[in-house]
Amino acid sequence: METLRLAEAFRIFNQASEELSTAYTRLQAQVAELTSELAAANGALRQQYQEKAALTERLSLLLSALPAGVVVLDAQGRIEQANPAAVGMLAAAGAESMSVSVPAPTSLLGLAWSAVERAQLTASETPGEYLTAPGGNGRRLAVAVTVTALDSAGGRIVLLHDITEAQRLKTQAERNQRLAAMGEMAAQLAHQLRTPLAAALLYTGNLEVPEIAAEPRIRIAGKAVSRLKHLERLIQDMLLFARGEVLGREAIDVAELLRELRHTIEPLARTRAVAFQVHAAESLPPLQGNRKAIVGALVNLLENALHAAAATDHGEVRLTAGIEAELLVLRVRDNGAGMAADVVARLFEPFFTTRAEGTGLGLAIARGVMRAHNGNIEVDSTPGMGSEFIVTLPLQAGQDAYRDAQGHTGKA
Repeated sequence: METLRLAEAFRIFNQASEELSTAYTRLQAQVAELTSELAAANGALRQQYQEKAALTERLSLLLSALPAGVVVLDAQGRIEQANPAAVGMLAAAGAESMSVSVPAPTSLLGLAWSAVERAQLTASETPGEYLTAPGGNGRRLAVAVTVTALDSAGGRIVLLHDITEAQRLKTQAERNQRLAAMGEMAAQLAHQLRTPLAAALLYTGNLEVPEIAAEPRIRIAGKAVSRLKHLERLIQDMLLFARGEVLGREAIDVAELLRELRHTIEPLARTRAVAFQVHAAESLPPLQGNRKAIVGALVNLLENALHAAAATDHGEVRLTAGIEAELLVLRVRDNGAGMAADVVARLFEPFFTTRAEGTGLGLAIARGVMRAHNGNIEVDSTPGMGSEFIVTLPLQAGQDAYRDAQGHTGKA
């Protein structure tokens, strides 16, 4: 009996040993498999790390080679990274231009962007464009600045584009274009001056006849003065066009500007039996520019619209103002006869006019005024459907948008 129990115990022991041996073999196989998988995963991770390291190196080299300045800000508005181009623009002036010392590019890191921006950038008259602080040679750079959200954590990226040379070339091209236009104008001006001058000389010559009675003499003198005033207006328009710039800048309340235009044009519209309407969006931001020049250009457009509308039954002129794509858009619409495409193509040429009493410089001056304010005038006209002059001007608020955005990130 004891022998049987002992034999059964050995059998159970042998069976357990076999099961343990089998389990150990399976465990070894699993360990080998896991080791192989871990090695493969480590290899993949190593490859990904190498690829990311190579990508990081390429991006770093690319960032360093970019001609544009790149400044990376953290959520508190402090500089985390700045490429050499940005350092060259922002630290060129040296420590004397900043409240903080900038002896080396790395010294920009950790500084509050708002402090650097206030010390190094001065807003120009063009929205989004700034002048850097003068460097050791006294030279200032013109830079275009844009700010973009970098990630959900509140970081931002500031892009600085050096537009100094582009501005110089633009100014030179505008000057050359103006000189070329003045060359063409000189020949046309001689003809324009000769006609009223000949008429004035003819009228004043008649005044030398002693037999002319007082009443005809006064009438002839009035005609001579009228021709001389026409000459004066022509010369003034020519000077405005030749100057091609707007002197003086001020903040212009758009609502007040529209009220002034209404008070100026309404009496003229009534005398010509033309309905004049003004429609404007509420709370329009201010303009930055020369009020007198802008008013003069818009009055010229409105007077042309009144002239076109007066030639039709139930003439109407409408002036509307609103905001489109961060621009102030003024539309002068009339229900006159409209213009053919060939007339529209020449509409802004100096001395081109479809009116006998016109000088042909009014629209050229108006477009020059708007372009001097970084705006423009476009025309949409169809024969029989009337005309619409579309004036676009940048708003003063656009000039400060960049600085306003820094209020959320520039806290030191």
